[in-house]
Amino acid sequence: MRLQRRRWRIRAFRKRRELRAISDRTSEIKRDDILLFSTQRNEKIRLPFFLKYYREMGVNHFLIVDNNSDDGSLEYLMKQPDVSVWYTRKSYKRARFGVDWLNWLQWQHGHGHWCVVVDPDEFLIYPFCDSRPIRALTDWLDASSIKSFSAMLLDMYPKGRIDAQPYREGQNPMEITSWFDSGNYMIEKNRKFGNLWIQGGPRARMFFREKPEAAPALNKIPLVKWDRRYAYVSSTHMLLPRGLNLVYDEWGGEKASGVLLHTKFLDTFTAKATEELERKQHYAASQEYKAYAEILARNPDLWCKWSEKYINWRQLEILGLMSKGNWA
Repeated sequence: MRLQRRRWRIRAFRKRRELRAISDRTSEIKRDDILLFSTQRNEKIRLPFFLKYYREMGVNHFLIVDNNSDDGSLEYLMKQPDVSVWYTRKSYKRARFGVDWLNWLQWQHGHGHWCVVVDPDEFLIYPFCDSRPIRALTDWLDASSIKSFSAMLLDMYPKGRIDAQPYREGQNPMEITSWFDSGNYMIEKNRKFGNLWIQGGPRARMFFREKPEAAPALNKIPLVKWDRRYAYVSSTHMLLPRGLNLVYDEWGGEKASGVLLHTKFLDTFTAKATEELERKQHYAASQEYKAYAEILARNPDLWCKWSEKYINWRQLEILGLMSKGNWA
């Protein structure tokens, strides 16, 4: 595992040549700032709310890789005073779906910081997030000597056809995608890396009905007290060293965990899925986007009689999708 970790770090070092700093404000990062890392392509419509959400949560600086956008999102990000932007036209797939780029930026700028790593359609929910900023969580994690914090990816969707409600730039996407599956999840232990592998939800029952084991993974570790020795292995599903993946069970109970509200299923998704299928830059020959394209052609309604409307984090804890652990 040490050799594999070294390999990923060397790979990230080499991939640094693919990034060109467009707006580098990292000199303004303070010693205890909470940082957010992300890659994006053509997400201009999502970015205003995405930045607002995490600013209000307590993120101090954003480090974003733009992968050849042509919708004005790069120019928008360049104007943001708390955002540093790197640009690349290189292959997202050959950078291990952006992992190499972000591993490099975290190696260079994230050491010693609590780092959030999310996509522009992912919104972190943690215990007491309605009354406590993210620094309260990271301070508690520091005091408890916990270096990583997990969050299950919870696919959110509207009631009715995906294209029925138009999404406006700057709008809270949860106003539209306010429903989720409260059950229907499969959990398996990854013996090699020690993490839990979670699948299921609306994508498994709708897009991978015949082969649910091929559905996307829902386990994520999006918050880490970064160290230059660390490396993400596969998206934010797992890291090295392996101890960072032990994010659920502990002696005498369970660790605190959160949820990532995944707001993929807006009216913009059909066009996005078509574009990504043509680009062929995603995992396993873009089989996920092939499944999307096939089902989306029928204008599906992801809502079902077992769907539950999102209220707050306490609801998710009652349903067993997250836990406050021993954080009181």
